[in-house]
Amino acid sequence: MTLPILTLPVDTGQDLVAVRRRAHEISSALGFGQQDCVRVATAVLEIARNALAHANGGRVSFEVEGDALPQLLTVRVVDAGRGMPDPASQPAGEGLVAARRLMDQCVVDSTPGAGTTVILKKTMPERAPVVTVETIKALTARFGELEGKYTYEELQRQNRELLAALTDLHERQDELTRLTRELADTNRGVVALYAELDERADHLRRADNMKSRFLSNMSHEFRTPLSSIRALSKLLLERIDGELTIEQEKQVRFIRKAADDLSEIVNDLLDLAKIESGKIEIRAAEFEIDALFSALRGMMRPLLTEAPVELIFDPCPDFPPLYTDEAKVAQILRNFISNALKFTEQGEVRVSAVYHGDSKMVTFCVADTGIGVASEHLQLIFEEFGQVENRLQYAVKGTGLGLPLCGKLCALLGGSIGVDSTEGRGSVFSATLPMYFGGAAQDAVERETTTIEPGRRPVLVIEDEPEVRLLYESWLRNTDYQAISVKNLREADQMMKVVTPHAIVLDLLLGEDDTWHWLAELKAGEYGQRIPIIIATAVNESAKGKSLGADAYLLKPVTRSELVSSIDRLVDPQEEDV
Repeated sequence: MTLPILTLPVDTGQDLVAVRRRAHEISSALGFGQQDCVRVATAVLEIARNALAHANGGRVSFEVEGDALPQLLTVRVVDAGRGMPDPASQPAGEGLVAARRLMDQCVVDSTPGAGTTVILKKTMPERAPVVTVETIKALTARFGELEGKYTYEELQRQNRELLAALTDLHERQDELTRLTRELADTNRGVVALYAELDERADHLRRADNMKSRFLSNMSHEFRTPLSSIRALSKLLLERIDGELTIEQEKQVRFIRKAADDLSEIVNDLLDLAKIESGKIEIRAAEFEIDALFSALRGMMRPLLTEAPVELIFDPCPDFPPLYTDEAKVAQILRNFISNALKFTEQGEVRVSAVYHGDSKMVTFCVADTGIGVASEHLQLIFEEFGQVENRLQYAVKGTGLGLPLCGKLCALLGGSIGVDSTEGRGSVFSATLPMYFGGAAQDAVERETTTIEPGRRPVLVIEDEPEVRLLYESWLRNTDYQAISVKNLREADQMMKVVTPHAIVLDLLLGEDDTWHWLAELKAGEYGQRIPIIIATAVNESAKGKSLGADAYLLKPVTRSELVSSIDRLVDPQEEDV
């Protein structure tokens, strides 16, 4: 529903003043705030001025659209000028740009030779009452009473509005200037704070490096006298230079025990220093969990005392092999087990492993029936030199370095450490590690999901350069062969457990891998004798390669025809996939 309010002609400059005044009065009567009234009046004035300037006049109509909130104040400015062929493609004048900024909607409808209509709309405030026919009648009656050309008074009112707007702008400018100064001061403070933080961070890095160097140097310096003490005490205990009295033997055994304990502390400090300085090396290799548990069982047997404590290793026969640093995993478990044995007076210490096939992770758990740890002390035991006072503390000495070292080793291997303990009922220490260290996990997933397309023969490509692997795969894509690429010999051995290749393309330069030894061992077995091997490398040692069993020797850069023809020549066309 549309309710017309008022229509005014625009033929002279004086009419512009009247239009602006009426726009301000109507918007004010409809419940708009002072600023919105000024916006409406200014927008209507700009469009009416355009009509007068470009079409020698026109008319302005005020309407209210809608019979329920939110209603719209609609202003139509119509002229009978030349019009425009395509208003959207024409550059907007200053008046139209201002109107679009001040009003909620601004629509231009123009036809060449038929004039132009500009429709301006403004949503009425939510707090404004609903405009009805009675409201419009009362409004028009009020305008009839005020009818007249109060040009001088209108100009005065406009001047007051402009002065108020200028004052508001001046105050906003002052506020903006003040905020700008505050922001500049804040920025200077932030820059100074960052500089101070950088300086402190650099100081902490230097202090941490000095601490690591000190621990490393101190550990190395301690090792020599400790080794001498242990060697001399061993000579004395073995009676090389004569018999010892019972008291002397007791004292020498105390010396030997103290030297052993101090050696363990030195080793832990050295490991911590290496980890913190980033100098510790990860030597990943494949191993079975059962074999690790067997080694730990023999290693930890001397720690079992006369106390009724049983050390149990749960079997893991169905576990896939791990590919990580076995020595560091064993070191983590040794610390867990030795702690469990120290603080368990009776019962058992059980070592187990859980395989998480979905995430390719394994969790090692060491559960005991010992004295446990209170919940408020769980964080302390993972801090360096942190120890919890208990009734067994004086009987079993320690430094509090074992668990922090385990945490750092777990993080180094890509895993995490955890504990679940109840005071008086025992503890369960766990270490969750990836089954494959580094990027080997994704490689393992790819190997497990490798499928051979029907009617194609697998060719194992052992090449450490990804660009070359991609090149070989593209060369074999439209042939009877399917390239299965790996980047080292370990992955090749794993792949050959899943797929029996019809041929192998081998690069001799694979990092630190001993490809000559691998080639000789493969060809020495019955399995490798059935598989033709094509060496594709930059090393010109064809005589050595063929003497070790290579069936073809290609020098890089290899061409597609060389590779495909070599495979065709060596692979039996009648051979079926295994």
